[in-house]
Amino acid sequence: MASGKSTALAALADLGAATISSDAVVHELLGSDEVRDAVAGRLGDEVIGTDGALDRAAMAGKVFASDADREWLEQLLWPRVRERVAAWYAALDGVPAAVVEVPLLFESGQEAVYDHTITVVAEEDVRAERAGGRGHEAVEGRTGRQLSQDEKSQRADFTVRNDGTREELKAELSRVLATIGRD
Repeated sequence: MASGKSTALAALADLGAATISSDAVVHELLGSDEVRDAVAGRLGDEVIGTDGALDRAAMAGKVFASDADREWLEQLLWPRVRERVAAWYAALDGVPAAVVEVPLLFESGQEAVYDHTITVVAEEDVRAERAGGRGHEAVEGRTGRQLSQDEKSQRADFTVRNDGTREELKAELSRVLATIGRD
């Protein structure tokens, strides 16, 4: 969390890669009537806002507090996310690279689906500052189930540091794309 995955995804798009964010797909799914109704059925009507949409903060409070509810939500969403990403990928034609941002890639066991994996890492104080700037509680509170950055780096094909400028990040990602392109 807050390592700069979305910034890296935007940089990869700037470099010519086709990109999709599984977080964005999740947000779309959470806006659907089907998912809203399933979540409310499981977690209660208090996760529905006055506008009739899911109150994501209320939902997050419940799922981060209960392993059973979090696992249930993941089982509801992850198959749907995989279907949407597969449909996106099938529609691509003639792109130099296709990049999918998957925040819980290794934790969800999805890494084998992809040809290469890239982990974006940043110093803990940088991550905490970014998370705080977005109104998230401390990084540790939301990342308890996630692998550490070191574990992700060990499992990934490429590790990209995102402690510097966007230009430095983009240059490092350009080198990764060039390496992948030779495969």
